Amino acid sequence: MDQHGRKVNPPPSGYKNHRRNMDNDTLSVNPKRFRPSHSPHRADPAPLSSSASSCRALSTRRQLYEKPFPVYKQPVEVGSFSLDSERRFFNDARQIRYFVEPPSRPDFNLRDGYKDRFVKRDDSIKEKLDHILRWILANKSKLESRVAAASSSPALGVDVVTWRGHLTKLLTTPYETREGWLLAATLFRGTLYLSEVETEASRRDTENRTERHQEMMYWGYKFEQYLCAEDMKASPDPGGVVNTNEAFCTVVQTKLADHKLLFSGEVDCRDRGPKSPAAPACYIELKTSAEICTPKQRSNFHRFKLLKWWAQSFLPGVPRIVAGFRDPDGLVVGTETIHISQISHLIKNEYNCWKPTVCMNFCCEFLSFVRTVVREDSPRVVHLFSWDPHQDVTYTVHRDSSYCFLPPWYVEGMGSPH
Repeated sequence: MDQHGRKVNPPPSGYKNHRRNMDNDTLSVNPKRFRPSHSPHRADPAPLSSSASSCRALSTRRQLYEKPFPVYKQPVEVGSFSLDSERRFFNDARQIRYFVEPPSRPDFNLRDGYKDRFVKRDDSIKEKLDHILRWILANKSKLESRVAAASSSPALGVDVVTWRGHLTKLLTTPYETREGWLLAATLFRGTLYLSEVETEASRRDTENRTERHQEMMYWGYKFEQYLCAEDMKASPDPGGVVNTNEAFCTVVQTKLADHKLLFSGEVDCRDRGPKSPAAPACYIELKTSAEICTPKQRSNFHRFKLLKWWAQSFLPGVPRIVAGFRDPDGLVVGTETIHISQISHLIKNEYNCWKPTVCMNFCCEFLSFVRTVVREDSPRVVHLFSWDPHQDVTYTVHRDSSYCFLPPWYVEGMGSPH
């Protein structure tokens, strides 16, 4: 049902429109996107080279990435894990929740429980890739057995390991105008690991959040509580405690052009219908947004919010979002189901709007850029990639520094005999 009570028919898979023959039409790297380091202004294009010194920057100009959609294989879930109320890792699905359809006229008060039933995760603890690394070690034999026959493949059989959220930031970069990012990259046993580093601007923003901002961040978690049950036959318990330490995460494997990706992302809930498809197609993302009352507000919703919602769900193959639209007092006035495969149609009439092809092509070429630059295979070496709005992506190299993020227990665990 949409926000007006109309029945919405599920569309076909959005990935059929974004896959082409890998042998004949694989995305190629355009050397004009890479710039030499010696010129901060306009310069002759530098070709992509095996020499890192000749490729010091990557342009983020949108028009450079307006070309056919790159090959993106249907994501396949290869595992999952859970984090409990104390943020402890479990190699199972104990934290999965089940979606319960909201009433046609929801009576959800998102402010309820903020003062007395809210346990907030400690954001000062930087977990880096630790939980994904724990999952990899717990499933190491399964991963390595899949590539045992291919001696030329990396130990894990993938080119890149990261969080879904890091890839989401890459997808939205060509359209981001306010927030920059830092991504640390380390090559270890043939696989590139990408981990976000907090920027100084982000740290200041976190420290200076108002009480109102803090409460509005809680509203999204509270909305989930109204729509999620702990087991197949239970009902939601909005009177319970909201604990943001708890999480269920999917681990998916896919391929973007010639980049084999393994990444993890938190999942809000899954469909509990008897005919629900296998993961990740059964997963549902839950979101909140301000109610839309004017055409201008609808346009802004399409241009800005839907960009991040699309990127976050498209990457792991989550097919739909259930959005709750709320008033300034945190009362949900309606809900709407948004199918990821239909978002491109929703935005097509917006002037100068974002384009999915630009997002995916930039992400693809960023990965090509990083894999060209990062050559030394060592957990002690970090290439720190930096980007600010309206600038190129640049990088610096650090050895045995505070930027190192692969912990000794992971390095030792991966070095043990098969």
